[in-house]
Amino acid sequence: MGAQLCSKADTSAPLEALRFHAEAKGAQVHLDAHECTARRRATFHDGIVFSQRPVAPGERVALRMLQQEGGWCGGLRVGFTRLDPAHVSAPSLPPFMCPDLEQQSPTWAAVLPEGCARAGDVVRFWVNRRGQLFAKVNAGRQFLLRKGVRMGAPLWAVMDVYGTTKAIEILDPASSLFPTAAPWVPSEEAVQEPEATPGRECAICFHHTANACLVPCGHTDFCSYCAWRVFRDTAKCPMCRWQIKAVAPAWSRPALRTGEGS
Repeated sequence: MGAQLCSKADTSAPLEALRFHAEAKGAQVHLDAHECTARRRATFHDGIVFSQRPVAPGERVALRMLQQEGGWCGGLRVGFTRLDPAHVSAPSLPPFMCPDLEQQSPTWAAVLPEGCARAGDVVRFWVNRRGQLFAKVNAGRQFLLRKGVRMGAPLWAVMDVYGTTKAIEILDPASSLFPTAAPWVPSEEAVQEPEATPGRECAICFHHTANACLVPCGHTDFCSYCAWRVFRDTAKCPMCRWQIKAVAPAWSRPALRTGEGS
């Protein structure tokens, strides 16, 4: 990773407003002049960004969803890391936060439930002293994204402007511009990510619902997570061996091609 872990927080200086770190960012990320807006220029990955300073337990990281882009599966990922972005070599960042950055470093992240945040919504996320990662959308109730964040050392916020998420803005938590209406209330199904119904299981993990379409062959036998892993690792459809050009939602399935893959 070409990164250095920080073992001691600077507690003498007052907390400054959160911004995105100017240098530690994915290859497709463009930041505005104030380092408050992160936009992914192209493709669906290489959108990792960090906060410029450590985030205290219980401190809310507030993001406004500025723009979304159709044609992809999956969206914003959020979490915390012990990687000090001041010592992260940007070219060494992997294309995906989940699972690549998690596997390469002490990073704990989660995917926001499908459809929970749309353009204009504000997402707040934080970690408590028990290592639980929570999130909240607009004025809705908080929901648990994951457990097991290791406490006891400085943690930086890390975000992945991924898939359908095209641009985000980091906000001052005291901002009066936060929306107060139209909260998103997650169902137990969205938070718990239950097993798929019989007959709709992903052909790779056999757990999540098959909801992704491989382009151009049109096979829809995989969940979006497994489809992206196959696309990244081999770019070959496991069913027909056609070369994968893109991954799309299952409802956008093209006409099925036949024959051997190239």
